[in-house]
Amino acid sequence: MRAARLSVVTAVATAAALAAVTGCTQKSEGDGDGAIKVTAADSKCDTSAKSIPAGQVTLSIQNTGSQATEVEILFPDDRIVSEKENIGPGTKYTLTAEVKAGDYEIACRPGMKGHGVRQKLTVTGSGAAAKRDPRLDKAVAAYREYAQEQADATIPKVEVFAKAIKAGDLKAAQNAYAPSRVGWERTEPIAESFGDIDPKTDTRADGLEKGQKWTGWHALEKALWQDKKIGAEQKALADQLVTDLKDWQERIGKAEITPTSMANGAKELLDEVATGKVTGEEDRYSHTDLSDFKANVEGAQKAYELLKPVAQKNDKALTTELDKRFAALDTTLDKYRSTKTSDGFVSYDTVTEAQRKELSDAVNALAEPLSKLAAAVVK
Repeated sequence: MRAARLSVVTAVATAAALAAVTGCTQKSEGDGDGAIKVTAADSKCDTSAKSIPAGQVTLSIQNTGSQATEVEILFPDDRIVSEKENIGPGTKYTLTAEVKAGDYEIACRPGMKGHGVRQKLTVTGSGAAAKRDPRLDKAVAAYREYAQEQADATIPKVEVFAKAIKAGDLKAAQNAYAPSRVGWERTEPIAESFGDIDPKTDTRADGLEKGQKWTGWHALEKALWQDKKIGAEQKALADQLVTDLKDWQERIGKAEITPTSMANGAKELLDEVATGKVTGEEDRYSHTDLSDFKANVEGAQKAYELLKPVAQKNDKALTTELDKRFAALDTTLDKYRSTKTSDGFVSYDTVTEAQRKELSDAVNALAEPLSKLAAAVVK
């Protein structure tokens, strides 16, 4: 998980209030190149347009401030339509998404904290659905099925994890920890689209909000590896984890998924790897980071493969580069396979700084072309 709230794939529960669905063929009218230019500074967030037609919107973001920033497109209730975190000072980023008619805000969060500086954005539309490439509809349907399969497969594994904890079996619980997270990590953008579930299941100690009780995988991870303790509290936490993940499983069908949210979600999974797994922060007690790492990459590759037929037609050079980079990252990860551990990878605390840099370089080499996938599928 990331410390900040997340969502690339938006929940649909209240989206009906935002009026009609549109396709992705209509371009933003924010500027001459069709993009809304967003200038994010330390105390301001200037946008070149306040109103656009429904459909595809592209934000051409430039961080002119002194610290890393996050830029989001938000629904009125603060749910995230799409976002880009960690845009460094002096750097640029292009974010492509699909928006329905309604009222939105564009938020810049200098330092990636707090409410941020916001600008209103009105999205207009008649309500008529624009025609979309049927291959993209097929990709969305296949991705939803994939996400549901991952959630369905997660529940039995997390029940094994919880059963071991309730039996007081420390070793069995440790062995079941990483496998129980794989389905979640593969579909993290979907999982995190339900904002109330992620904080309960996947929050790290340093990600807790004021007054928030620490629950979920990482609270149990600390008990199992650092404290080596299973008591009544941990058994209750295990039961709660199963309950919360069953809630997630039942809500997959309500997630709103679009081709651009799939593409942006794939890129977010790579960002997850770069900010949480390569650093060793995510599973700091168990050192099972490479299992999460692999699951994030697999999830990103699944979204890409489903979108590839359209992306290849629109930008063959991009898909050629992505194929090469995914293969290179897989090859690099395979160096760390192990038959001695329950998750199939070496303990991450045995991976040297030089090796971590090699992994980081492979992730970054893939992340850069992957950031262009959303634009390629809606050309």
